[in-house]
Amino acid sequence: MGWLVYGILFPDLATGEESPLFIFLGCLFYAFIFAVIFTRWTSISKFSTGFNAGLIIGVLYAMSYHFFMISGSGSFDSIPFLKEIVIGGLMTAALAGSTAFVIDKTS
Repeated sequence: MGWLVYGILFPDLATGEESPLFIFLGCLFYAFIFAVIFTRWTSISKFSTGFNAGLIIGVLYAMSYHFFMISGSGSFDSIPFLKEIVIGGLMTAALAGSTAFVIDKTS
């Protein structure tokens, strides 16, 4: 999904120096976070509830991360910021929805 978003739709947001191995590991452990939250604390096991929870968490996480990045750069441009928030929210929602779907099918 990241390849589609950053490689095809918004190539201006990618640096070109990304490591596929570390991208894979980052996605894997991000999915593990949702699997733990969904199975141990919330009992989310439907795609739609996972998608909604992922959207909320993804937007909040993306905002937090990008505010930290802005604090170090000293400049703020609202359009790229909003793009990253929307992308982060939707990608996390898809990941969380898929995780909930798998939990439902394997339970």
